[in-house]
Amino acid sequence: MTVALLSRRARGDVVSAVRWIADDNPTAAQAFRQAVGRVAALIGEHPRIGRVRPDLADAAYRFLGLTGFPYIVVYNAERRPPLIMRVLHGARDLPELLRDLS
Repeated sequence: MTVALLSRRARGDVVSAVRWIADDNPTAAQAFRQAVGRVAALIGEHPRIGRVRPDLADAAYRFLGLTGFPYIVVYNAERRPPLIMRVLHGARDLPELLRDLS
């Protein structure tokens, strides 16, 4: 089984999100961490599953919602194994946060 890897920045995103969520709901924070693990496995097995967003990044990058959470996983589908670049809340300024991808 291939699992997508998390970049240093994506790991930081996850740690920050877990801390923020845990302030209100430690159980939800654990569920978030598990959801990230599941999506990494899914992306690893099916790297083309995410959407291409030419308005945000070039075609190498795909976007996939994190089931049960308002977060978006941004990953490079052309890498083997795929590389998760960011894990961002969907309400954040995605064009600004992703401008260094392309």
